[in-house]
Amino acid sequence: MLYRLGRFLFRLFFYTLFRLKVIGKENVPAEGPVILCGNHTSLLDPPILGTPLERKVHFMAKAELFQVPVLGFLISRVGAFPVKRGGVSKESIRLAISLLKEGSVMGIFPEGTRSNAGGMGKKGAASLALKSDAVVIPVAIIGTYSLFRRMTIVYGKPVDLSEFAAGTSEDLEKATDAIMVVIRSIYADYSK
Repeated sequence: MLYRLGRFLFRLFFYTLFRLKVIGKENVPAEGPVILCGNHTSLLDPPILGTPLERKVHFMAKAELFQVPVLGFLISRVGAFPVKRGGVSKESIRLAISLLKEGSVMGIFPEGTRSNAGGMGKKGAASLALKSDAVVIPVAIIGTYSLFRRMTIVYGKPVDLSEFAAGTSEDLEKATDAIMVVIRSIYADYSK
């Protein structure tokens, strides 16, 4: 209930103040495990990633955010769960895999932090996808969150990671690179 209310409010927020344009929503499967992998430049990226979709999107969030009185309560009620700074705990990974195996949707920013925008991707998304058989949807968030300037979100076609199924460290690096290449390609194509 709280998630639906939040999604409704964020839809009003994004569609009104940022003239949100959504492309490729049909590429996100209606059921089964899905990982949305997006570029990351703003604190508004997590809500914009899931707002256009009918499915609930879960996120890993910095543990410190759960200590902020009202914010911590709200984000835990809408599907976020804590991850420690400087690395993902085994507990967080287990919870993410469990959610995916139950057929949920996870939102992940392979760049890790906003300060790494355009940098190397981290292997977490690829690792979770290979361990859970989740469909990986590359997502490009385009725009600067300037009031009344258009923001665009593009959901790309699934990234095929089957050639990396062995899951070795090298496979995870290559799978991560494959995901990042597609995200950057979509970004380049639609930000012209």
